[in-house]
Amino acid sequence: KKYQQLKKNLLKDKEVSQEYNNLGLEFSLIELIIKRRIEQGLTQKELARKIKTKQSAVSRLESGSYNPSIAFLQKVADALDARLKISLSVR
Repeated sequence: KKYQQLKKNLLKDKEVSQEYNNLGLEFSLIELIIKRRIEQGLTQKELARKIKTKQSAVSRLESGSYNPSIAFLQKVADALDARLKISLSVR
């Protein structure tokens, strides 16, 4: 519920809302990571410690200003007790 309220408040800002819509798939992944982190009761610092990186790396990931490798995303998924699933399909 905390996540939904935070999202609702952030999307009230027209700039944030526009960027959110423009990012599509990328933002959907970020949204899932943040949601799962919050559900697990972890701070960015705690998640960073679990994946042996700095809090700033988690912050960059969650802000969308970092283009993570699949290996990094796998570490995040493992730390969040989640499964990373990537697919490619024909249009």
